[in-house]
Amino acid sequence: MNKRALCIAVAGFISTAAVADYEKRDFGEAVEKKLHNHSHKLFGFKKPLAESASTAVDRAPGQPASDRQLLAKGLKATFIARNVAYKADMIAFWPEDIHYTHLMVCNEDGRKGMTPGNNGGINSSVQRIEVSTGKVETILHGMDRCDGIRTTQWGTVLATEESGADGGAYEIIDPLTTTGHWIADRGGQGGNADIRDGIDSAVDSETIVKRTALVSQSWEGLEVLDNGVVIGGDELRAGNGPAGFDSDGGAIFRFVPSTLYDCGERTRPGQLCPNTISDLDESPFVSGKNYALATACTGNDDVGQGCEFGEGKWVEVGAATARADANDNGATGYCRPEDLHIDRESPRFNGGDGISWCWTNTCAGGEGEVLCVTESDATVDAQGEVYDSNFDKMLLANAGGGEAQSWVRRFVDGDEEMRNHDNLDIQPVTSNVYVIEDYNDLDDGGTGGDIWACLPDGNDRDRKTDGCVRMLSITDIDAEPSGFIFDGTGKVAFYHVQHGQQVEGLYDWTSNMLDGKTDDLIMITGFELPGRDDDDRHDD
Repeated sequence: MNKRALCIAVAGFISTAAVADYEKRDFGEAVEKKLHNHSHKLFGFKKPLAESASTAVDRAPGQPASDRQLLAKGLKATFIARNVAYKADMIAFWPEDIHYTHLMVCNEDGRKGMTPGNNGGINSSVQRIEVSTGKVETILHGMDRCDGIRTTQWGTVLATEESGADGGAYEIIDPLTTTGHWIADRGGQGGNADIRDGIDSAVDSETIVKRTALVSQSWEGLEVLDNGVVIGGDELRAGNGPAGFDSDGGAIFRFVPSTLYDCGERTRPGQLCPNTISDLDESPFVSGKNYALATACTGNDDVGQGCEFGEGKWVEVGAATARADANDNGATGYCRPEDLHIDRESPRFNGGDGISWCWTNTCAGGEGEVLCVTESDATVDAQGEVYDSNFDKMLLANAGGGEAQSWVRRFVDGDEEMRNHDNLDIQPVTSNVYVIEDYNDLDDGGTGGDIWACLPDGNDRDRKTDGCVRMLSITDIDAEPSGFIFDGTGKVAFYHVQHGQQVEGLYDWTSNMLDGKTDDLIMITGFELPGRDDDDRHDD
């Protein structure tokens, strides 16, 4: 077989003209062009962006939402609110991700500002936004860099801090009636917090509690499962941990409650269980054990740096000492683990076995990556422990007594255009993965921060995405896109234009008591479900 015939046989999806022209141009470029030309069929939107935004459009009162970003053809931007407190980040739906009335938002500002009573912590940390009106109200003041936030399947909100080794996790019940509560004292690493029902109030909050059973770490991405298990990453750079210059990067941690929550049925993240709680004492977060992911390169349990992928085991760590324990006990360190989401189309939620979840690793100034994990129901529901002689540690074990296993692979590589991966979400129905850049150098004459849509892995030889296209690029001179998330239909998404340029007409001293600065919350519509728009199972 001659060279041309071989090319046609191996790559039949490329047009004959493209193959005939193979020696005159880059073959990979022809594949990328095919991906762009068929984006409507593959991604549900027309004509992706060929380039990032290169012209800045600063925010201004009265401007249309379309000014805030460039979008793939067929998509539309709408303002939900322009007065979310400065550094608005992760978003969760309330009460669930289809029939939602509000969005719950973390504001990634540090604990700062003085109260009228000369106490610290008036920064807005957790806010709720009514989708129909855009009304913004603060639920909780005084966290230190609230970043990760999720609604639980038993009817609460879990909000977490990206604040180093002492980052805490806070559970909120009745978030629509809990307003203006305040953390008088965060309690330090692993300590209980002093939370009041208002700024400078002497009355303890009855609807918010710090969950010290969960690890202290620099939280960002996390996922909550219907049985009460929590998976989340520690946003830690290598060389910045407890061992100094030789410290590993951030670990991936897993909380397993003492008693797995009885949801009533298997329910995917974003949905409510048939059984919800009426009191915080009923939450599975009251007690449990924590584990860190250790990936073994070979069957000999070779673990540690250089073993990012492979068979993942879970080694026990203490809640208050999780970061140090992970470093000492063989857990794998990654380069700033950030957002983490489960595939809501995982077999577990559709009559099958197991789940898939992915997270981003961001390296400052680097290219970044997305890693994905698959695990069976035996690991999802694992609660026992088994001693491992190679680790000389206790590992998480499934009901059969074997080690709980989670298989880790690299799904997306970074490059010069798609870099510094930060947030991500996995689109319901399609399982396409949307990757958001923590990057924007328009202020230096470069390009804007982008959001990329990536196909799942197909039946080809590798285990990576089958291709990515640029869906969105922000036009604010020094902002970044943040908190991007799909609702349960897969047809509507929300995100923030975070820490962008300000004008006084957009200040709001009620939303942000510190300095009035605000961020935009934007809804993106127009997504179609490729080949599946007659499937309405997520529209009920």
